[in-house]
Amino acid sequence: MSAGLNPAQQEAVNYMHGPCLVLAGAGSGKTRVITHKIARLIQAGLDARRIAAITFTNKAAAEMRERARSLIGRQAKDVLVCTFHALGVRMLRQDGAALGLKPQFSILDSDDVTSILKDAGGSTDMATARQWQWAISLWKNMGLTAAQAEAQARDDNEKVTARIMARYEERLSAYQSVDFDDLIGLPLKLLLQHPEVREKWQAQLGHVLVDEYQDTNATQYEVLKLLVGERGRLTAVGDDDQSIYGWRGATLDNLKRLPLDFPQLKVVKLEQNYRSTSAILRAANNVIGPNPKLYPKTLFSQLGEGEPVRIVDADNEEHEAERTVARIQSTRANGLAQEWKEFAVLYRANHQARIFEKALRKAQIPYKVSGGQSFFDRAEIKDLCAWFRLWINNDDDPAFLRAVTTPKRGIGHTTLQNLGAFASRYKLSLFEALFSSSLGSVLPAKAVDSLHEFGRYVNDLEFRARHTIGAEDAKAFMLEWLKDIDYEKHLYDGEDSEKLAASRWTNVLDFCDWMSQRAGGEIDDLSGAGPLQAANAPSGGSAAQRSVGAISRGAGPLQAANAPSGGSAAQRSVGAISRGAGPLQAANAPSGGSAAQRSVGAISAGVSLATEKKSLLEVAQTIALLSTISEREQDQNVVTLSTLHAAKGLEWPHVMLVGVTEGLLPFKLGDEDNPTGRADGPMSEGLVQRLQEERRLMYVGITRAQRSLAVSWTKKRKKGREMIAAQPSRFIAEMALETATTKEDPREKLKALRAEFAKKAIDSAAAAAAAGAP
Repeated sequence: MSAGLNPAQQEAVNYMHGPCLVLAGAGSGKTRVITHKIARLIQAGLDARRIAAITFTNKAAAEMRERARSLIGRQAKDVLVCTFHALGVRMLRQDGAALGLKPQFSILDSDDVTSILKDAGGSTDMATARQWQWAISLWKNMGLTAAQAEAQARDDNEKVTARIMARYEERLSAYQSVDFDDLIGLPLKLLLQHPEVREKWQAQLGHVLVDEYQDTNATQYEVLKLLVGERGRLTAVGDDDQSIYGWRGATLDNLKRLPLDFPQLKVVKLEQNYRSTSAILRAANNVIGPNPKLYPKTLFSQLGEGEPVRIVDADNEEHEAERTVARIQSTRANGLAQEWKEFAVLYRANHQARIFEKALRKAQIPYKVSGGQSFFDRAEIKDLCAWFRLWINNDDDPAFLRAVTTPKRGIGHTTLQNLGAFASRYKLSLFEALFSSSLGSVLPAKAVDSLHEFGRYVNDLEFRARHTIGAEDAKAFMLEWLKDIDYEKHLYDGEDSEKLAASRWTNVLDFCDWMSQRAGGEIDDLSGAGPLQAANAPSGGSAAQRSVGAISRGAGPLQAANAPSGGSAAQRSVGAISRGAGPLQAANAPSGGSAAQRSVGAISAGVSLATEKKSLLEVAQTIALLSTISEREQDQNVVTLSTLHAAKGLEWPHVMLVGVTEGLLPFKLGDEDNPTGRADGPMSEGLVQRLQEERRLMYVGITRAQRSLAVSWTKKRKKGREMIAAQPSRFIAEMALETATTKEDPREKLKALRAEFAKKAIDSAAAAAAAGAP
């Protein structure tokens, strides 16, 4: 079972009788260790159903589940592999009654939370509500109640927020709902306050393995400690050098607490890197060196020295993007890479992507943007989908709460609070409770009439949607419905910016177009990957249209993401296919040409755009499903553009780390103690911690690279509307590349290669002519 493991990995896998901390450096095979340890525990006689492996993302959980299945076989299906939040849902579904929760409690998303907070705080300002949401989330992650938060408030603003938190919690209880943070906080409350529940879960879980342990927050640590109990059957796998989520509550204190809470803790270091060359790892080790170490380690590789790390300077951001594209082209021309998917461009902040998108489009290089916003995460699309979900499933309480309050219909929180309490008492969904004959005993007649009117309206919409077939009727139905609920006015009333409101309304209309085309059979989901292809769409252009284009050509997930604005993205996509474009090249095709010609081109390329007509309700059923499932990326042959945070856990043969400039990476370090943020200036304790996290972020970026790494910075950069002088990041000096560093201009390299290819072509043509001469 331990075949193929190095000695340190074997030590971690074979230690099963107590708490174990595995310090897994970047690329050191941590997932391999976790899956092999699961297999070893089963081999030693532990029932697979008593093993839990906890990750931070659904994608990581899916990968771990698949790898465990390939290693262990059928028994792997009995292992609980899930995220922290999924485990919390499981615990609350089973034992939440002890806290007054019914098993069908609702999980509110971020927009639902913001809406309730605006109501609880008596504000219509979205920015203020989001500030409350952020503060409350941090307090919950610290394990604080509203009363505790108020007691330790540092100023009047925090006191006000704590009181709003108390009212917010009352509403959640009344609605039989929880937010994302409650999926950790309430299980902790269960385990702390109910010994019988704690003993049940400790008996149920014989061993708990935690991936990315450095990203846990204080509440998650307490949950883990109570789950494993005094026996400490825990394997924590993580890397303090890759802790980059302090801004959302993750704390390295959890690493410090382990040996204190578990004195018998065994620590195993995984330092052999299987990903990168020695040149890349040397730069990474040098960068992370100045940070204080809980457990010092140094990565090493047996993959050879490899290409030296390149430092590329540029005049400005446009120049930097040109050089980055030139480097990609020259690397492929040199034969060092065959496919676009071997390249990644990594940056500190989302806004940096746009200029690289433009350069890649200009060069007709296919790409995708990771770490952006999914189309279905946009508030206006969530609003519409809530109504669809309620048509399909009247027992969907979160959908009910969103639909009944968006737009507002004169049904206030007091009415909903009483309805929620009534539904809870009689174990009904909110929609069922609405029609109960005894509802009048807890609500005034006017409130009951308003609820009945809403219920009848939903039922009427469901009936009509079931009998609305084809594109034309579907579009007419949806536009009439949006007019009935005055949704356009709702958007404009809710935004301070008229331009932003107009953009959101355009998204709604595009979405309606897309829905009606599906009802008309003009788009066949079976030939594509579904509407989740709009995920990560950058601003500019219609994400819904980008989805239509991707679906019509049967593209893989995310391939719709990058269609440029202007014209119809669906048409651009079809046109690109007719030209024989590869993955994502259709999405980035420029506008122009006849839509009819482009459609003909698509058909000639084997893209079928016609299917049988469907009812709007059938279409809504698919949407309701797709808006709640996780998208799964296929292996696309495209260049990846990604933030450093979104790139964590991934790797590419060739990485370009861009914008490595003071003020970007590290990001805006100046404060009142050190306005410049320079390394030679005085630093407050908070600033020092932020700098250390930024350094870890640089380390994460460097260690994504397998074979080559280029680091670029700009001499000038935009700040607002001005161009300001810029300095290379202090991290470039910390890499200590010295003579191993190679400064290069990829454009010159590419120019030389093109000249060489042109000469070869001329020579080849001349040789062919000579051979054919009489």
